[in-house]
Amino acid sequence: MTPELTESQQKALRGIVAHVRRERLPEGTHIPEWTLAKLIGTSRSPVRVALEHLVNLGCMRYDRNRGYSVSASFEDFSGEVLEQMSSADDPAYMRMAESRFNGAIPDSVTEADLTRALDASRADVRKALLRAQNEGWVEKEAGYGWRFLPMIDSLEAYDDMYSLREAIEPACILSPKFRPDLNELRHLKQEQESILDGSRGPMSATERFEMNARLHEAIVSWSGNQFALQTVRRLDRLRRLAEYRQAPQRLPTADLAKEHLEILAAIERGDTLAAASLMKRHIDYARLKKAVSQVFDHAEAENRSP
Repeated sequence: MTPELTESQQKALRGIVAHVRRERLPEGTHIPEWTLAKLIGTSRSPVRVALEHLVNLGCMRYDRNRGYSVSASFEDFSGEVLEQMSSADDPAYMRMAESRFNGAIPDSVTEADLTRALDASRADVRKALLRAQNEGWVEKEAGYGWRFLPMIDSLEAYDDMYSLREAIEPACILSPKFRPDLNELRHLKQEQESILDGSRGPMSATERFEMNARLHEAIVSWSGNQFALQTVRRLDRLRRLAEYRQAPQRLPTADLAKEHLEILAAIERGDTLAAASLMKRHIDYARLKKAVSQVFDHAEAENRSP
């Protein structure tokens, strides 16, 4: 994202682009601000800023009497727009995360320490810390200190994360309170089908991750268990930071979409036993794939060593 957009405005921009591409909206389609705000789950203010940003990029058009409409078809939402969606929206935040992943920042630091380590202003460091605190990988200590919490930065951490998800997500599907939102299910199916038939076109790493996270969080939300949903959302916030650093070609595409569609089809026909079994298998496969990729990365790094 571009630095001038706040976190809520970045979220709105991602949501607008995802909506246009998911629904395959043609040029000229009118999109009311309040509709987008409801879909994205935010207020109209960040939506308006994001729309203006897309107007400047030539993807949206604004008419005083009609409001905002799509200026380019969903097929043309690529290039600069997708590049911005996958770019570092906050340089200080990303430098801090990278330094922490690489072990260059100790467990406990002060804002002054980070200002020097990241070569950033005190204001940028504070903004990065508050965002990291919101996403669950740093906490405030007494006085001026900050302590970094465990991140999903190793094979063991990924394995722990998948074990927890494997315990939560199939159980949510089997819950007596499980009630799928059929309208939301239809949108999720359209997203996954657009990957298989190629109609969605090129996708950024950010867009692909957000689409997958949206599907899993929606399924958990249908259980009505707010604690389960909060847990999965927190895991996604932690995983998001790690996954954005992965090479785009490592992210699953067609195979993952097929598995998602199988799970949704079972839910749609009311076969929760099959859906829960498919979800467990799906998470097991993701765990295995992550383990293989970690081993591959380690071997590759060893080969590059002098």
